[in-house]
Amino acid sequence: MEAKNADLSALRINRGAEQTPAPSGLQWWVRVAVAMGSAAVVVTSLLVMRGSFRSAIEVRLAPATMVSPGQAGAVLVASGYVVAQRRASVASKGTGRLVYLGVVEGDRVRTGQVIARLEDADVRALLAQARANLQLSQADLNNVERSLARARGLRDSGFTTDASVDSAEARHLQVQSGIAVAEAVVQGAEVALENTVIRAPFDGTVLTKDADVGEVVAPLAASAFSKAAVVTIADLRSLQVEADVSESNLEGVTVGQRCEIVLDAYPDQRYPAYVAMIVPTADRAKATVQVKVAFRAYDARVLPEMSAKVHFLPIPPRGAGADTQPRLTVPTSAVVERQGRTVVYIVDRGHAAEVPVTVGQRLGGSVTVLQGLATGALVIDSVGDRVRPGAKVKVRQGVVP
Repeated sequence: MEAKNADLSALRINRGAEQTPAPSGLQWWVRVAVAMGSAAVVVTSLLVMRGSFRSAIEVRLAPATMVSPGQAGAVLVASGYVVAQRRASVASKGTGRLVYLGVVEGDRVRTGQVIARLEDADVRALLAQARANLQLSQADLNNVERSLARARGLRDSGFTTDASVDSAEARHLQVQSGIAVAEAVVQGAEVALENTVIRAPFDGTVLTKDADVGEVVAPLAASAFSKAAVVTIADLRSLQVEADVSESNLEGVTVGQRCEIVLDAYPDQRYPAYVAMIVPTADRAKATVQVKVAFRAYDARVLPEMSAKVHFLPIPPRGAGADTQPRLTVPTSAVVERQGRTVVYIVDRGHAAEVPVTVGQRLGGSVTVLQGLATGALVIDSVGDRVRPGAKVKVRQGVVP
């Protein structure tokens, strides 16, 4: 009973009397430092994310190229191809199997040089037969000449009639005609034999080999299994550039006008040239006129069918010499002044990089670079205010020519 009547109120927890102890000074500074660090991390993350998602500046690149002053002042530029004005596909006038081919691509040949031969056993047999027939006719001629002489003697003696003499004379004329026919047949067989020998028609260089030993060569290549041409040769001393000039620009081109030819294969080499001919007809489909430009000098690197650009140069003033010394140039819009320095920008790992340069005179829409760049370097064209060192850039497709 005493256990039931025990006062349990003494065991109750007094929560209202419980109080949190005040933090010490060191604990308060730790909490402040943690809060400030968290805020710094958040701000840094936001800045990084902002830089990562910032749009790149779109730029186009232009090459630093070697250009002569005359080329920079060209009144017109046209594209064309190097063409040999003297060129031939050498074939045979006869039909036969090719048994000898004495040249390959690149070989130089002289006029009359034997290039190839066809099998000629059948032609030689016909020639031998024609010569035998000629000898037979010549033997008949000796017989009829003696007969004619006897007939004339008998007529003078009164032992024969004029009819016999006329018959002998007719026989003599017939044999003479037969000899002439036999001689013509022999000559034809000799020509046919000569046609089995293929010779170079002029001095030149072999460009292509169109047939091989064992193939049948025919004048017109009537069969799918025969070849018409054996080789193709060209006189490399007759090379010219055939360029198509728009009708609207034709007034700026005259015969004899100075030009510079630049081959796509060798863009740093300029060949002096002049307008040799303006072809007197137009291409109505392309609205162009063909202009033939002749080299004044060129080297062995110039080959037929190479693509080229022709720069038609203006007439220089009297007393002014033609300045042909090439110089390194970039577009004028690629050069800017930054902090008192003349600079251009290149792209390095997706970012703009500043390159100080020393510039010279202007050549048309370009400016010469004296120091700071190498030939072929790609610089940012049309530099704007946003293009700065380290700026993120994106190169557009294509390069400014």
